[in-house]
Amino acid sequence: MPDDIAKPHRAEGFATRLTHAGRSSTHSHGFVNPAVHRGSTVLHPDCVSRREFGKDRFNRVMTYGTQGGPTQYALEDAICEIEGGTRCVLVGTGLAAVTVPLMAFLKAGDHCLMPDSVYGPGRNIATGLMAGYGIETTFYDPVIGEAEIAALMRPNTKVVYTESPGSHTFELQDIPAIARAAHAKGAKVLMDNTWGIHHFMPFEHGVDVSIQALTKYVAGHSDVLLGSITTRSEEDYVTIRTAAGQMGHFAAPDDCWLALRGARTMAVRLKHQEEAGLAVARWFEGRPEVLRVLHPGLPSHPQHALFKRDFTGSCSLFGVVFDPRYTEAEIFRFIDGLALFGIGASWGGFESLALPTTGFVTRTATNPDLGGFTARFHIGLEDVGDLIADLEQGLATLPK
Repeated sequence: MPDDIAKPHRAEGFATRLTHAGRSSTHSHGFVNPAVHRGSTVLHPDCVSRREFGKDRFNRVMTYGTQGGPTQYALEDAICEIEGGTRCVLVGTGLAAVTVPLMAFLKAGDHCLMPDSVYGPGRNIATGLMAGYGIETTFYDPVIGEAEIAALMRPNTKVVYTESPGSHTFELQDIPAIARAAHAKGAKVLMDNTWGIHHFMPFEHGVDVSIQALTKYVAGHSDVLLGSITTRSEEDYVTIRTAAGQMGHFAAPDDCWLALRGARTMAVRLKHQEEAGLAVARWFEGRPEVLRVLHPGLPSHPQHALFKRDFTGSCSLFGVVFDPRYTEAEIFRFIDGLALFGIGASWGGFESLALPTTGFVTRTATNPDLGGFTARFHIGLEDVGDLIADLEQGLATLPK
């Protein structure tokens, strides 16, 4: 469309924005999808052109493949559209998306606050790599508020890390309160927002850097490993982009293209999986074999008021605490007997999953005992009636 022709009003609907995000207004050779641009070497007609070549509206310059190209840039733009951010950095895995901003903002002698419910590999970074570099981490109770976070802050606290909800025990955090306490002391607020994608707008609640495992809902088909780091400010983007480049992080164009394709249907998938997840969670709540269900979208959740205040909806991942009379072996037998639930560690894909979590969760600042053996369930795109029938036959194997 020529620049002198007025463009239509920007659509505000989430599904509409996902359909068009990262697509050029003049589609490449008539095709609706961006092309996959693969390459390492970028050639230029002369030295001056090399210095200026490829600059786009974000001043992204393509001089070598590791700096990304049109395919990566299209996905970066789409993620910014989803999360409401300013700029985005893509990396090869969700774990890399956790690691890069931590290492970008922290140095030897610094202090980091991290919730006790943090994703296990994130804890391993803090107690392993970061500790080895002379960075101290304090794990805190995820449900504490502004005053308690403020009390934990030190002069050298540079990062307050958050994850809401925790992906095993599903505690919600009061992100605006935590952000106020962190910013008052000059610390950056990082958030793993993979569970809340679309349903929680991080930058409207004080977050500086939002982390996504694009492996999950964005890609959506359990065949891509990818992560994103989205920032509120241009300054933070430069810090993270520089760190990612210095550490050699890169997101493959084919994976970016698959994630971009997955994003087109994400609104439809999220809607179905939210409704299906709540339906199955409510069904579990009515079962005598279940002590309680860990789903922030249910009124029974301890932080449901925060959920109602800050979230516009929920995703498809939740926990189930079984009656304490059941043993590990009995719950294992129940999960092993399910026909429609795979046993796997990921989530956000099209398929339903079940995973034991008791014995696989580390806590050092809080008590991880939930009262009974716990398992995590991810609800996929199957018919809810079929999933419930499968769960019902599985529960029938438990002793009465």
